[in-house]
Amino acid sequence: MNIDWTALGQVAAVSIGVTVAVVVVFALGVLGLARYEGAHAQEGATSAVGLAQAGVCFLACAGVVAYGIYLIVPQFH
Repeated sequence: MNIDWTALGQVAAVSIGVTVAVVVVFALGVLGLARYEGAHAQEGATSAVGLAQAGVCFLACAGVVAYGIYLIVPQFH
């Protein structure tokens, strides 16, 4: 049995990198939602930027998950 260690290392590095990136983007989405909620709790203050940040980050996370499902399920190809 012959293992291509370079390819295995590349797959591991990309997997770890994408995982860290998705976690960071999700955390930024939670931060944006917290900013929106914090501004909403104040009298008359709103933070559309926080809500937009949360929406974009959560959509990016959903896109990564949908792409992963697309790659796994062969009927989608």
